[in-house]
Amino acid sequence: MKLTFREHSLDLYSRVHIMGILNVTPDSFSDGGRIASEEDLLRAVQTMIHQGADLIDIGGESTRPFATPVGVEEEIERVIPAIKAIRRRFAIPISIDTTKAIVAKQALDSGADIINDISALRFDPEMAPLAKEYRCPIIIMHMQGAPGDMQIKPDYTDVVQETIQFFKERLQALATFGIDCQRIIIDPGIGFGKTLSHNLAILRQAADYQTLGCPVLIGHSRKSFLCALLGQDIGDRDLPTAVVSALLTNRQISILRVHDVKGTHQAIHLAQALAIT
Repeated sequence: MKLTFREHSLDLYSRVHIMGILNVTPDSFSDGGRIASEEDLLRAVQTMIHQGADLIDIGGESTRPFATPVGVEEEIERVIPAIKAIRRRFAIPISIDTTKAIVAKQALDSGADIINDISALRFDPEMAPLAKEYRCPIIIMHMQGAPGDMQIKPDYTDVVQETIQFFKERLQALATFGIDCQRIIIDPGIGFGKTLSHNLAILRQAADYQTLGCPVLIGHSRKSFLCALLGQDIGDRDLPTAVVSALLTNRQISILRVHDVKGTHQAIHLAQALAIT
């Protein structure tokens, strides 16, 4: 899959790409409230680009476990000014992290390039028609349940095969809307309705998702499973995140969605140089 945006062209199968996370929410599990002004926003984006980000993912609603949903107007007020400000200054591809079609539409009209929907276009019936109309790339994620209940006893017989089957069904359903699979990126949903063992199975077998014929995105950054493994608090998650990024580098992953762009860029560079498998 080769994506062309303004001044950028990304061949997602050529190497691992870095998606920098930019939360404009006061209650994100990791970095809520960090962006307090347009100046902070632009400084953060400039830093991510300098450190090696290929894409920026903007979200205005926290999707951490048990998060309280945000209203449409509030989400729009958070993300649209941010997208417009970034687009005025930078040409880097922007994805809008939302499950709401009206938010996605305004984001695309304001300069966003990609829809990143944790519901895989299931929560809002208008999202698939919107994606078809705009012919933009789409990231679809697997989640068992919803953010409010996804971590209440998630259960699978075989998490990798069941998530692969989910994506097969979603790809078929989206094809009926006329959405070309060549525009779809899949995200197995680390931490979204998954236990520690489920997350580890997905990471160990990440290359298996290539059977779907779509680029694969992994969003493991600062997730709680790292704490469960290492017993570290939220301030210590960037190093283990970078280690996982290095281990994923040569497993046919197209995009790593992370908070710490610099650490991820260094981890990928080292992994590629050493040909770690």
